[in-house]
Amino acid sequence: MKKKLKQFKQKNSSLIDSSTAVFWFRRDLRLQDNTGLYHALKENKEVIPIFIFDITILDQLEDKTDSRVDFIHQSLSLMQRQLEALGSTLLVFHGEPLEILQSFNAKAIYTNHDYEPYARKRDDNIKTLLEKRKIPFLTFKDQVIFERNEVLKDDGKPYTIFTPYSRKWKALLKIAALKTYATEDHFSSFKKMKSSPLPSLQDIGFEESGHHFPERAIKKSIIEKYDLQRDFPAVEGTTKLSVHLRFGTISIRMLTKLAQQKNETWLNELIWRDFYHMILWHFPQVEKQAFKPAYDRIEWRNDPKEFQQWCDGKTGYPIVDAGMRELNATGFMHNRVRMIVASFLTKHLLIDWRWGEAYFAQKLLDFDLAANNGGWQWAAGSGCDAAPYFRVFNPTLQANKFDPKLEYIKKWVPELGTKTYPIPMVDHKFARERALKVYKVFLNSEV
Repeated sequence: MKKKLKQFKQKNSSLIDSSTAVFWFRRDLRLQDNTGLYHALKENKEVIPIFIFDITILDQLEDKTDSRVDFIHQSLSLMQRQLEALGSTLLVFHGEPLEILQSFNAKAIYTNHDYEPYARKRDDNIKTLLEKRKIPFLTFKDQVIFERNEVLKDDGKPYTIFTPYSRKWKALLKIAALKTYATEDHFSSFKKMKSSPLPSLQDIGFEESGHHFPERAIKKSIIEKYDLQRDFPAVEGTTKLSVHLRFGTISIRMLTKLAQQKNETWLNELIWRDFYHMILWHFPQVEKQAFKPAYDRIEWRNDPKEFQQWCDGKTGYPIVDAGMRELNATGFMHNRVRMIVASFLTKHLLIDWRWGEAYFAQKLLDFDLAANNGGWQWAAGSGCDAAPYFRVFNPTLQANKFDPKLEYIKKWVPELGTKTYPIPMVDHKFARERALKVYKVFLNSEV
C-alpha cells in the first residue's frame, strides 16, 4: 500500500512544473463559486487541481470506517468526474502537505483560508518554505462571509457577544460580500491531462463507513419554515446542510443569499457559524481551555462509567438516549437535542465539557472545531455568550415540549416503557442542586 501511494506521489508530482499553477482543495470541495479556484483559473493559463489526504489529521482517527473520510472520498470522486468531462483531472496525494508541496516546481500555489490552529501553523510553515523557493502561496476567504478582523467593535476589539456581532455583521453585508465567483467562465484554464485515478479508501488505510450522507440539495420549503420547526427532532425541520458547509461542497455565499430571502432565523444560524470561527481565530486558546478562565477551576466528577452510559445512550432519560443513539448510528444529531445532551453531561453528570466535545469530534459527520467547541462551551457555561451556569435543562420537560408524541424518542429508544430500559441514572432535582453548588464553589463571585 505504501509503495502504491509513493508511486502515486512520484507520478503526480512529475506533472507539475513551473508553467503550471496549482489549486489545493481543502474545505472547499466544489468547482463552482470557489474563491481561490476562481483566482487561480483567471490568473493562469494552466491550473492543476490537487487534494492532499493529510496524514497528520488522518493518523488521529482511530475509526478506520470514519464517515468523514468516506464523505471526502465520495466528494473527490464527483469532482474527478466533473474534471474528466473538462479534459482534466484531480491529482490526489497522501502524506504531509509540507513534504508534498515542496516536491512541486509550480508557478504558484493557490488555496482558501483555514482558521483552525493546526491549519494556521501548517500554512505558515508552507508559506515560509515556498517563499524561499520564490513560489507564491496565495490564499483567499471562502468558507465564511466575514472573517478575522472584518467584524469588530468600534474600539477595534473582537466581539464576544453574539447579538451585537450579528447586528454589525448584517450592517456590513453588502453585495460585494456575496459576490459569486464564476469559476465556470474560466474552466478552460484547467490543464488538459489524462485522468489520474484516485487512491481508494483502502489505499489510505480506511474503509467505507456505510453511512447515508445528506443530499447536496437545498430544500427551500424547510428553510421557509425553519423558525417554526427547527426545535422538533421528529419533524424534518432542519436542512442537514452542515456537512456540506463543513467540507465546502456548497457555497456559503449562495446559502446566505437564500437565507436573506427566505428566513431570518436560518440566516442567524449562518452568522453563528461566522461568529465561532471569529472567536477561534482571535482566541485560539479555546481549543483546549475555557473561554472564561474561571471555569477551568471547576473540579469535574469525570466518572468514566457514567460517561460511557452517556455515550451509549443508556442514561434513563429518553431524549438524551435518543440523541446519543442517533449520533452513534448516523453521525448526525438534531440541533435542539445537541444542547440537551451537552447540558446533561456537563450539569447532571458534572463531566468536563472537553470529554463531550472530543466524543462529538469522533462521531459527528459535520464536525467543525469552531462550532463544536463553541457549542460545548455554551452548554457548559464556560464560553463566550454562553448559557448561564445556573441554566440546567430538564430533559423530561424538554422532551415533553419538543417531542410530545415521543415520535423521535421511540424511533431511537424502541424499548422505552419495558423492563429493559434503564431507570434514570441520576435524579434531575438532585443533579441540578449538585451542579449549582459545584459551580458556585469554584467560580465564587467571578461569574
